[in-house]
Amino acid sequence: MMTQHLLPAMRHISGEIFIFQQDSAPAHLARETIELLSRMTPTFIEPEMWPPNSPDLNPVHYSIWSVVEERIYQQRIQNTDELRHRLVAVLTDLEQHIVDTAIDQWRCRLTACIRAKGGHFEHSL
Repeated sequence: MMTQHLLPAMRHISGEIFIFQQDSAPAHLARETIELLSRMTPTFIEPEMWPPNSPDLNPVHYSIWSVVEERIYQQRIQNTDELRHRLVAVLTDLEQHIVDTAIDQWRCRLTACIRAKGGHFEHSL
């Protein structure tokens, strides 16, 4: 999946210059996964260097998902098929500036996390 779909898609979008960082899900920590990513990605961040698994450092959590969620739940959802359809529609129509703004905030949030030594930093943003 990763070598056939994810990495080629990332290269298509970003070229060869991107940083691949993942969360601490058990599958992501598997020796084979770490070895593959170390070989296949230009600037893979090794697990010991990963920041805390914090929604405050994940652009999808701290910015994008709230917009998506608000748009999806504007009307009552009847079933999982309708939820799936709305989710795809909302993500397809998501304006690029929302993603860009979330990404632009990331460095500031990361700096605040470093200053707080991994502790709470929302108050300093």
